[in-house]
Amino acid sequence: MEVKLWNDKREREMYENFAELFAIIKATEKLEKAYVRDIIPPSDYETECQKLIAHFKTLSSTLKDIVPSVERFHETYKLDCPSALNRLITSGVPATVEHRTAVSMSGATSAAIVAECVQNFITAMDSLKLNMVAVDQVHPLLSDLSTSINKLNILPPDFEGKAKMREWIARLAKMGAADELTEQQARQLHFDLESSYNSFMAALPTAGS
Repeated sequence: MEVKLWNDKREREMYENFAELFAIIKATEKLEKAYVRDIIPPSDYETECQKLIAHFKTLSSTLKDIVPSVERFHETYKLDCPSALNRLITSGVPATVEHRTAVSMSGATSAAIVAECVQNFITAMDSLKLNMVAVDQVHPLLSDLSTSINKLNILPPDFEGKAKMREWIARLAKMGAADELTEQQARQLHFDLESSYNSFMAALPTAGS
């Protein structure tokens, strides 16, 4: 006797999306373990992790009405992938970006990264002023900013901008790609960016001396 797994095209598409979400979570868990065990080079890990995070954000946005909680989906299907949940939902960026290894840099390299940080700060603040508040608009800007900040080893370890960007990226990772920041959220993010930028500029002379 044939057993039908779905009754119509819409139901079939839903289960196919479930399967894809399941596969993304499982793949991310395996990638995290491979990185921790030093089986995969950091550059390859970062590239693949960024792809999985992007796919996850797109799919979770599509499924937000059917799967309002990825954590509950994870529990229902007994995935047992805590590292994947942390990377996809809590962090939202690869471990190499989140915990960028400090490397010795020449003065020219440091100056170039400082310029990159300044540009990323200004771009993010200007975008908010232009009312670019959708998650898929804001998230890449904050991710680029976080990446450039973590490259710069002349900043103090407790630099507030790092923590604030991690918090915002984690918050955005829990939202759908098409979701938008409220007026209050956008205002708070702009304030945090401006505060972090001022702290960044103030820290440079002391850190570079």
